Amino acid sequence: MIEVDQGLAELMSAVFVEHRRKRSTAPDRTTVPTWDLALWEQLDEVGLARLTGSEASGGSGATWFAATELLDAAARFGVPTPVVEHDLLAGWLLDEAALPVDDARRSACVTDEHGIARGVGWASGAEKLVVAWPHAGGHRVADVDIADVDVTAGVNMAGEPRDVVAVAVDRLAGVDVPPGVIDRFGLRGALARAVQSCGALDGAVALSVSHACAREQFGRPLARFQAVAALVADAAAEAALARAATEAALAAAVHSEWSAPNLAFLIAVARSCAGRATSTVVRNAHQVHGAIGTTQEHGLHEFTLPALAWCSEFGSVHAWEQRITDAAVDAGADGLWPLIVG
Repeated sequence: MIEVDQGLAELMSAVFVEHRRKRSTAPDRTTVPTWDLALWEQLDEVGLARLTGSEASGGSGATWFAATELLDAAARFGVPTPVVEHDLLAGWLLDEAALPVDDARRSACVTDEHGIARGVGWASGAEKLVVAWPHAGGHRVADVDIADVDVTAGVNMAGEPRDVVAVAVDRLAGVDVPPGVIDRFGLRGALARAVQSCGALDGAVALSVSHACAREQFGRPLARFQAVAALVADAAAEAALARAATEAALAAAVHSEWSAPNLAFLIAVARSCAGRATSTVVRNAHQVHGAIGTTQEHGLHEFTLPALAWCSEFGSVHAWEQRITDAAVDAGADGLWPLIVG
């Protein structure tokens, strides 16, 4: 299990508990959301907005283990935040490109050769966009004011901003980044989504346990019915498997500074486990809750919808499982077991 400073973990939880207390109603998913500036200001004040940024550039200098706790806490409490895009992607990419970082709200994306990127998280409401684009066989990176970018607002299944951006990359100077940086950008985003998925799945399981213990049918709690208990147990087991696989990938990434030779394979396993766990947890949680779990007023959708949405971001479950298959085929009969346990 990944361990972080207990005081820091309690601070993160307190921030999101207070935010949920102030938010007296369920989020309105009929409107296009944007950054919650009040929450963002609070995160910034306590050093959580740029948790992994270097202290020299105004960050908190924490590790991915601390960032994981932050993402996990936000997901467990059903609070959407752009921490992945702002800190783990945009801030990191600026550091890799040796470009200055300030306090502006940022998202990040990798465009095609025409300067188009789709499904960009939280571009709506950002002040700047860190853009990477193909150039001369590699990639260049620039920090662009959002006013100079065409943003078409959109949302994912959970109602989080996922926008289409168009950038005139032929007009950008930018700086070249070393080979492998853009690959790591994708791996970082994929692992972050796995972490968030684990938090959301744990939130759905916790709600299911609470509901099954509190709700009575035919004079006894739902949890006393074998079929209901089996649904909850299966959901909990799948969520635990997803977390174990994700923590294994995270540990390899942090301890190797994202250079472990089997890192992409471990992240693929984490994404596969998280994706398949999501199918089971979402189905079982809604079966346990019955009709009440489908209502806008009930909090279950604050966990199940994000988990479903995150499955398809930074690569689909199918795409990641294809990478596992390819790695197994490439390893051959003699290399398969070392690949699994390596």
